[in-house]
Amino acid sequence: MNETTAYIRKSLQPLYPPEEIRSLTRRVVEYVCGLPLHEQMLRKDTQLSCVEKRRIREVAQRLARWEPLQYILGEVTFGGLSFEVNPSVLIPRPETEEWVEYLLGTETGAGLRVLDIGTGSGCVAITLAKRLTGAAVMALDISAEALATARRNAQQNRVSVSFRQADILTEPASSFPTFDLIVSNPPYVKDSEKAAMARNVLDYELHRALFVPDGDPLLFHRRIAGLAREKLAENGVLYLEINATCGELTAGMLREKGFHPVKLMQDMSGKDRFVIAHIPPSEPLNR
Repeated sequence: MNETTAYIRKSLQPLYPPEEIRSLTRRVVEYVCGLPLHEQMLRKDTQLSCVEKRRIREVAQRLARWEPLQYILGEVTFGGLSFEVNPSVLIPRPETEEWVEYLLGTETGAGLRVLDIGTGSGCVAITLAKRLTGAAVMALDISAEALATARRNAQQNRVSVSFRQADILTEPASSFPTFDLIVSNPPYVKDSEKAAMARNVLDYELHRALFVPDGDPLLFHRRIAGLAREKLAENGVLYLEINATCGELTAGMLREKGFHPVKLMQDMSGKDRFVIAHIPPSEPLNR
């Protein structure tokens, strides 16, 4: 095994930082050989089969072309659940998992009506359907391919989610029912930020789900906020993941639309990462 792990490290050395190479090596060996980390450490002298060596080399070569490991493995863990991922959906980020866990610790009512906009793999919608007591969850995406993936993930995780294909920028609010929670991790990376992004993101992940024009960085957030003002019930709550450089801009836009209170929150790195906006209890919406 030592020879094979050394091959992985050598293949990736010019491309990734040392700590990431160590993590990738452990995960590749676990994926191909079924050996968790503690067994890898105890069985360093184990001879791998020719098939295992070949498969590990194939994965290492794909990683050397900057292909994300999650797409190579075809799965990720999110919220304690397993999800299929492929190039039709974004790879779920730890920051998204962080605000979902916050939501789950905050929204403890039963039977909540939830809308997830831009569901992708379905990781947010499915986690909420699994862990919110009696929740009725609708998940929306523009992509038929993404929705097919999300449906498989819902089936795999044994939850019921209502999936719907629509473009949130053009779909009329009148076509939606009323919700208690609206959640979304919409496109928010500005075009000018592409140059600073890692190649495994820029070359492989879905640009339509990532980028917005520099001249209109709140394109999706503004539209979702407008929908939420029309379709959130009294005391309803909007959860939005945001661009860290647009925290105050996003919070200000939500306040202008009449949300109160609006809470801007930071991720584990201390960056502005999501906002929580409430429909004031004294202002039930007119429909």
